[in-house]
Amino acid sequence: MRTTPALPEKGPLARYEQGVIDRINNFNDPRQEWRRLFSELLGTFLLVLVAAGAGMMGHAFPGVISRPAAVVAPALMVMAIILFMGKVSGAHLNPAVSFAFALRGDFPWWRVPGYVVVQLIGATLAALFLHAVINVSAVYGSNYPAHGYSDLAAFWMELVRTAGLVSVILGTASGAQNVGIIGAFGVAGYIALAGLWASPISGASMNPARTFGPDLVATTFTGYWVYLAGPFAGAVVAVGIAFVLRGRGGDASGTGAAQGDLFTEVEPAPRPERAE
Repeated sequence: MRTTPALPEKGPLARYEQGVIDRINNFNDPRQEWRRLFSELLGTFLLVLVAAGAGMMGHAFPGVISRPAAVVAPALMVMAIILFMGKVSGAHLNPAVSFAFALRGDFPWWRVPGYVVVQLIGATLAALFLHAVINVSAVYGSNYPAHGYSDLAAFWMELVRTAGLVSVILGTASGAQNVGIIGAFGVAGYIALAGLWASPISGASMNPARTFGPDLVATTFTGYWVYLAGPFAGAVVAVGIAFVLRGRGGDASGTGAAQGDLFTEVEPAPRPERAE
């Protein structure tokens, strides 16, 4: 009777190397969270670079950037970010969005603090970059209630617009809609439209991180509560709307969109031939 010889065991170094390869290939491994955090940091940096940069560049070069251009540019940047790395982290780019996904049940609560921290860091780095290069105060890149309008009026505008934005995000991420990557166009379209009709009162931030970065660099948080409370309250309203429209969250499509569902496909290693 012939017996098959046992395959030689891998040494400690080989096992360690294989473990590293397995962790890289298995993108869903919690140890790959750093990839998603980096994606959120980079995405928020790019968003604030455009959103705050329009105001700061407009101050440095008066008359060059129109209001429509200033509000449409961030929308186009968000669309680009969702298209090129939304599969990695979900492309939240916004603490209110991370909060809404978690409240909806599509995103684990334990990951929210990490997302929010890197979003704030990305926004601050963008404001620091703009201040250093353009050499104007980051105040011109932030959001403040318009002259003649109260903080409360600006708060209600931020709440209503953020409720609409998060509703679009949750809806396009839902399996009930099943629009996939086309959701990027819906989100970008809403951001552009909201900015075009409502930016004069509050600046159409809809994002606590987008306002936080320039405010921190400018060392002034005048009226910041508006841009913190408004978006988070709007996110709560949007989650309620999503429940009314589609019931509970947590479906596979919504979870994948919120958390990132990129997997690295690898060819299986060839099996060694058995000795006869």
